[in-house]
Amino acid sequence: MKFDWKEVFSAVLLTLLFPGLLLNAARMMGADWNTDATDPPETVETTDDMGTVMIRVLLEDGSVVPMELEGYIACVVLGEMPADFELEALKAQAVVARTYTLRMCLNAAKHPEADVCVRADCCQSYRTGESERVRMAVEATAGQVLTYDGKLIEATYFSSAGGRTEDAMAVWGNDVPYLQSTDSPEEGYSQQYLETVTMTAEEFEVALGIRLEGSCETWFGEVIYTAGGGIDTMEIGGIRFKGTELRKLLGLRSTAMVMTAVGDHITITTRGFGHRVGMSQYGAEAMAVDGATYDEILAHYYRGTTLELFVDKDSGMG
Repeated sequence: MKFDWKEVFSAVLLTLLFPGLLLNAARMMGADWNTDATDPPETVETTDDMGTVMIRVLLEDGSVVPMELEGYIACVVLGEMPADFELEALKAQAVVARTYTLRMCLNAAKHPEADVCVRADCCQSYRTGESERVRMAVEATAGQVLTYDGKLIEATYFSSAGGRTEDAMAVWGNDVPYLQSTDSPEEGYSQQYLETVTMTAEEFEVALGIRLEGSCETWFGEVIYTAGGGIDTMEIGGIRFKGTELRKLLGLRSTAMVMTAVGDHITITTRGFGHRVGMSQYGAEAMAVDGATYDEILAHYYRGTTLELFVDKDSGMG
């Protein structure tokens, strides 16, 4: 057989210039976040010869490995949510993890050399292993993502809301229409629903980096709360702190907190665990136990979004 090198060169050039995402659900195999207001591009360029979506994953040792999207999502679900959670909760987790991952691929904002990493404090948790329930959840939702106005959403999620989620505006300063405060019925399901920590007055001052005068009972002034029940701002010793700042400085689980002073000690009780924007994982579990399906869970936490198969708008395939 004689090769026509001009035709070969043309084919290679077209492949390089117009990479498409051939995401077909029938071919797919199961196995603290900041939002931005920018719209990502509409294609993912990493696919193999069969059209399976491949992503570049940055491992702990610094190496970057190609990985099939659905296999990666299974490892994320294993790392992010207990495998014995209700199947509908696991399905919801698979959808938000997939949506988050594909948006990361499109934005390429965090890792120039990779699409995502395996660090929970940067991208998403990642754990290898076998779970029939997780495999079923990933396979049942293969290719499904959440969109708003036809674009992938910023699918933020966290552990526990402590009764109510938070607006994106209150945490990151961006008003995102689908990341608004909503109830999260998880009391009795999450061990992280409430936490109380106590510190001495000196430890409190050191953590905040300030020197306070008088007794502890006189330190606390006006408190302004957010729609989600977290602290927006709090006056301490005449200085106004953001709730997000207090959470970071004091090492607290959430901004939904109550501070009290007794003698020379400060007691702080928090509700929930995480930034509290988007889907509460324990809230998803509570809703699933009560009979909610995964699409109902997603619609509850991401109001106004659409659940659909991810589509490459250039190729018209999905």
